[in-house]
Amino acid sequence: MTPITPAHYLVLSAALFSIGLIGVLVRRNLIVIFMSIELMLNAVNINLVAFSQQWQHVVGQVFALFVVAVAAAEAAIGLGIILAFYRNKETVNVDEITLMRW
Repeated sequence: MTPITPAHYLVLSAALFSIGLIGVLVRRNLIVIFMSIELMLNAVNINLVAFSQQWQHVVGQVFALFVVAVAAAEAAIGLGIILAFYRNKETVNVDEITLMRW
């Protein structure tokens, strides 16, 4: 049985980040784009924790906690903006965001 190396974590993280990036670039639904950004942040967290474990430093795990805290704040504010947008336009389509223009 082969041990799990940091390269395995990098491949997993790259796959998750790619899926998130494709979701941001291709989809038009605000909620799906929002979830794709969260997926990209989690891919970064996997990298931080994997390298923290490899180098035996806690710094990567501390940064990962900060990223989780920022993601939680982003989720609260982002969902509030999406709900306000939905109440005004009754759609969550990105093409309808001209509402915020003058």
